[in-house]
Amino acid sequence: YASTHQMPLFPGTGARDEVGAGNIVNAPLRSGDGGEEFREAFLTRVLPGLVAFQPELVIISAGFDAHHRDPLASLQLVEDDFDWATGKLMEIADRHAGGKLVSLLEGGYDLVGLGKSVSAHVKRLMLG
Repeated sequence: YASTHQMPLFPGTGARDEVGAGNIVNAPLRSGDGGEEFREAFLTRVLPGLVAFQPELVIISAGFDAHHRDPLASLQLVEDDFDWATGKLMEIADRHAGGKLVSLLEGGYDLVGLGKSVSAHVKRLMLG
């Protein structure tokens, strides 16, 4: 399990040092963080953790409340950030899981930001 998320924020879990049985990678972001911080966390925490785990299936719980328009969190991501992350997860699936990947919509509460983010995500899934 790997997660990028704003912290502190409800429910208050997901600190960097919360690793469970060694199979959890948390990459918390601070309020106001944007694409640069998100991508850095992905490159230095999430992707190395997934490579080490060598998943047989990649499941994306695609939450888009990190979009800058979203009222829930205070992160500043844009559609291109979600497109980029989707591509990186597809690379992990190709390398370790024979391309097996499932994506499920989790969240996003601004309909404009959600629509743009989901569109970028699905387009990357379809076109590679």
